Amino acid sequence: MIVVMETNASRSDIDDVTQNLVKSGMHVQENQGVECTVLGVLGDTYTIDKEMVGMMSGVEKVVSVQEPYKKANRKFHPEDTVIDVKGVAVGGGNLVVMAGPCSVESIEQLTGIAESVKSAGASILRGGAFKPRTSPYAFQGLGEDGIDLLREVSKATGMPIVSEIMSPKHVEMFEENVDLIQVGARNMQNFDLLKELGGATKPVLLKRGLSNTIEEWLMSAEYIISAGNENVILCERGIRTFETYTRNTLDISAIPAVKKLSHLPVVVDPSHASGMYDMVRPLSLAAVAAGADGLMIEVHNDPKNALCDGPQSLTPKAFDELMGAISVISQCNKQAGA
Repeated sequence: MIVVMETNASRSDIDDVTQNLVKSGMHVQENQGVECTVLGVLGDTYTIDKEMVGMMSGVEKVVSVQEPYKKANRKFHPEDTVIDVKGVAVGGGNLVVMAGPCSVESIEQLTGIAESVKSAGASILRGGAFKPRTSPYAFQGLGEDGIDLLREVSKATGMPIVSEIMSPKHVEMFEENVDLIQVGARNMQNFDLLKELGGATKPVLLKRGLSNTIEEWLMSAEYIISAGNENVILCERGIRTFETYTRNTLDISAIPAVKKLSHLPVVVDPSHASGMYDMVRPLSLAAVAAGADGLMIEVHNDPKNALCDGPQSLTPKAFDELMGAISVISQCNKQAGA
């Protein structure tokens, strides 16, 4: 449940309510909003006399939370959460673009792409080092060597890096070398991995599973947050439907839906959603218009010869042109108060 304090509630009022709930065996999370303070109450709240709490000094109302996700719930945290990715703010009206190759192939490839996407306006460099592939015979990534290359290019360009983690045993390595740890769609419900990331200090980018509901997605975020890491960014990357024309079906409706249900930032990956480079531009613009906090776009200097996902990768030139169009839509959103 949540306890909404009155606008003029004193510090003493807030502390008295908190102590009363803690004595009853509850865990209380205090969230300072612009207009009031909200106390998120976790535990067996059925044992709490809500009417008595509602009568305490400074309390405006007590609300039961029906959804199974608590800390990821906007009712617990009314204000948008802004995640700091090594100086880059994600969420709260900041439109952030992450761009780079699906897979790190060489220092020359990565450096050239990083310089081009940064020049076009991207803030975070993406690159896969560990690659989950449907076929065991497909390129699996450079592994730790790929992480080393990402770190080297990050130092040269000043761009934070995001890369996908595959196993709980790699959490320590990612903590030391990666600025934003990505959990891929296939690992969205790898609960052992999520629990380990809950103890990490680096922010986590959590992609929606191929066939998962929004509630299941938010419950996976809850695993990370409840274990102690509240810096979670959600990523919509398309879901599996009966349609076969595109690689997946981008769920644009998930953007406003999640923003209504949760305070966590939402970014969109139009590259994996479509699997087709010529659809990345319209899907990107649609995502920005729908209120996404950011985009994650695959860019490759030679898509036809890419070791992974070339058909969905933009060239640096096409990416630069897309960034110009994105800025127009983003500006329209600001003017409209979106």
